[in-house]
Amino acid sequence: MVNLLLSAFSGLLLSAAFEPLSLWWVAPIALALEMYALSQSERKYLSVLAFALTFNLVLLHWTSTYVGSVPWVILAVGLSIFYLPLVAVKRLGIAFFPLISIVLEEIRNRFPFQGFGWARIAYSQADAPYAKIAAHGGAVALSAITVLLGLVLFFLFQKQFRILILLPLFLVVVPVDVQMSETTQTLMIQGNVPKLGLDFNSRAKEVFFNHVKETDIAIMENRKVDFILWPENSVDVDPFRNPEVFEALNSYKVPLIIGAIVGRDNDILNTSILWTKESQNVYIKQHLTPFGEYIPLRSLASKISPFVDDVRDFSPGNESTIFTVDKAKIAPVICYELLDDQILEKAAKSSNLLAVQTNSATFGDSAQSAQQLQITRIRAIEHSRNILSVSTTGYSAVIDYNGKVLQKSDMGAAQHLYAEIGLISSVSPRDRYGDWALVMTLIWLLIVTRRAYIYRR
Repeated sequence: MVNLLLSAFSGLLLSAAFEPLSLWWVAPIALALEMYALSQSERKYLSVLAFALTFNLVLLHWTSTYVGSVPWVILAVGLSIFYLPLVAVKRLGIAFFPLISIVLEEIRNRFPFQGFGWARIAYSQADAPYAKIAAHGGAVALSAITVLLGLVLFFLFQKQFRILILLPLFLVVVPVDVQMSETTQTLMIQGNVPKLGLDFNSRAKEVFFNHVKETDIAIMENRKVDFILWPENSVDVDPFRNPEVFEALNSYKVPLIIGAIVGRDNDILNTSILWTKESQNVYIKQHLTPFGEYIPLRSLASKISPFVDDVRDFSPGNESTIFTVDKAKIAPVICYELLDDQILEKAAKSSNLLAVQTNSATFGDSAQSAQQLQITRIRAIEHSRNILSVSTTGYSAVIDYNGKVLQKSDMGAAQHLYAEIGLISSVSPRDRYGDWALVMTLIWLLIVTRRAYIYRR
């Protein structure tokens, strides 16, 4: 029983590394405690489940906002099942914990329903002194180094100080050469919404005019900008079918990048549009949010939640788009696409600036928005790109390529941010390596695991 309680406490402690507490340094401690609990437990499956379930229930509590506890619990339980192969370390040795945990993390990032990588350990480490390892090996390498530090702590708990010889294997971070010669000026508009929750779209036109109003205020205060950035769902009235919205958008002399819901034949599309009076360049969201923008296993899901019938399936896009505004090559990334490694890699390699458009109104003032900002900071480091992240109701932020938040809006307020931001032409080592970043990280883990196993003996 003591070991089960320790596992549950380890999961609780690990969740504290993420927003809203953001205590990055507790992550290795929490992982070390779980390694100890698992090594001592006779009920290894229960130990792993206690750890994983506590962690996911606390971290993902925001998913219960407005939709109830049943979907939240089902998601947490479903994700926790993917942790169960960790029991193998009981037989193989604790030295295998980092390797197995990272493999499982990558599986969760891809499966099922294209994966749900929200709980990646890397996303808790934006303020860690070793966070820049993500620029070389990606989020997977940052997760790996965090778990490895947990392994070192576990051995130190056991008074096995020879493990310290492993530290040089993963604590050396080579600086990344970033080439930035040009800048662009932008206004980011957080118009706010009249009502939080799933049904905020019932007042879609009001959301639109909230963003119009805040844009007009921002332009009066900052007359010279290259483009204006609006969030996801800021135009939920199809601008191509509504004359009033169409004319309002055409009234601006500065290019707009808007988030709009567009109907095309029988399809509903979540889009980002570079809008000028002369032309409209449309990007269609590729990685849709399961249970938010489409319902997998709809017949089964409808029996679990009454909100399922209120969700109409969107249609995904199939290609990336770059918006060119003068010297800025802007890659739009829409909300949930932040979790997709391939989309982010392609976007970063073909652009010199990332624009993340999101809508946090659905989850109110929960931890969702803060956690998403945390993820965005890691993505900025990983891809060596400055990022403009704009939301309907908060948080909107300007983030540099080191993951530092330069500006941030308040939650639940109509605000705008003016930014003169650098355009980066160089490619991060992680993007240069592509899939080899994952392969090299796993090889690295194998080497460390072998040496740790030897020293353990």
